[in-house]
Amino acid sequence: MQSFDPLTALAGGALIGLSAALLVLVLGRVAGIAGILGGLIDLDRGHLAWRIAFLAGLIGAGALVLRLVPTPVEIAATWPVLIIAGLLVGIGTRMGNGCTSGHGVCGLARGSKRSITATLTFLAVAAATVFVARHVIGG
Repeated sequence: MQSFDPLTALAGGALIGLSAALLVLVLGRVAGIAGILGGLIDLDRGHLAWRIAFLAGLIGAGALVLRLVPTPVEIAATWPVLIIAGLLVGIGTRMGNGCTSGHGVCGLARGSKRSITATLTFLAVAAATVFVARHVIGG
């Protein structure tokens, strides 16, 4: 990340919070992406429509940003590294009973002790990963 813009970050965070609040107010559902995707994969038939709409909105918004932003984000990792990283995130999500959006946004807002613990763990592991990648492995 070469150019951090706090206003863009604030706007993005506000939109994430707004979408999470609307989902819980309108449908009574927590905006945890792992749970939403998991219910879609498990074919939870009573809730397919809103799950598909939510995920389509995520993908559509990402596609829109790629069209509007002049320089897309560059990823320096190779495909095998990205695939392994994705699998590890998926395994961790299952082990932690949720993802960063479910625990970090929605769980913290509800005051969930499990979500507070999970979010602190996410942050500690992220900090350790950056330290190892930059100072131990070098990068």
